[in-house]
Amino acid sequence: MKIFNLTLFFIVSFFCSAKENKIEVVPIKPEIERFNNQLAAVKELLNKEGKYNAKIAFFIDMRIKSGKNRFFIYDLVNDKILEEGLVANGSGSETKVRGDLKFSNEPNSNSTSLGRYSVGKSYRGMFGKSYKLSGLDDTNSNAEKRAIVLHSYSAVPEGEQDYYISNSHGCPMVSDVFFKKLEKIIDGSKSKIIMNIYY
Repeated sequence: MKIFNLTLFFIVSFFCSAKENKIEVVPIKPEIERFNNQLAAVKELLNKEGKYNAKIAFFIDMRIKSGKNRFFIYDLVNDKILEEGLVANGSGSETKVRGDLKFSNEPNSNSTSLGRYSVGKSYRGMFGKSYKLSGLDDTNSNAEKRAIVLHSYSAVPEGEQDYYISNSHGCPMVSDVFFKKLEKIIDGSKSKIIMNIYY
């Protein structure tokens, strides 16, 4: 009982002190807030179209540095991240300030294009098995024309790094290990999966 009273005293003291000093509630982290906005946009598309996978979606947060996990496999039913991994951005997206990116939908820009994509059929290309991507927004409408695809590359490390990873020509490029995880999900899906790249 003494321990309980002591705990109660500290709790009351904290809130009284907070009130006197006008301490404000810490807002939600911008990353979480931005993700929730993107999640809502994807769910809206899924509800409207009804032809895409409503259980799994891919999210890529380009605001996160390339050496850190920023490709998220998301469980739409249980609202949780299942897997995460590294993904490269296009070399044309680099600016004079490392980590600050720019984006383009123009052919030959070598840039990442923001927006929602539909992950299509696989094929064998110069990077081995790859998946065609169709842009669903004005910001990535040239994806097929630009040959923007989801593929792996041996130079992309498996784990997080303290430095930036190699760039692509605009494709979301992942490690061989992470690609196998994506491959299993994509090939096992009866409907196309939505991938959303945002900043």
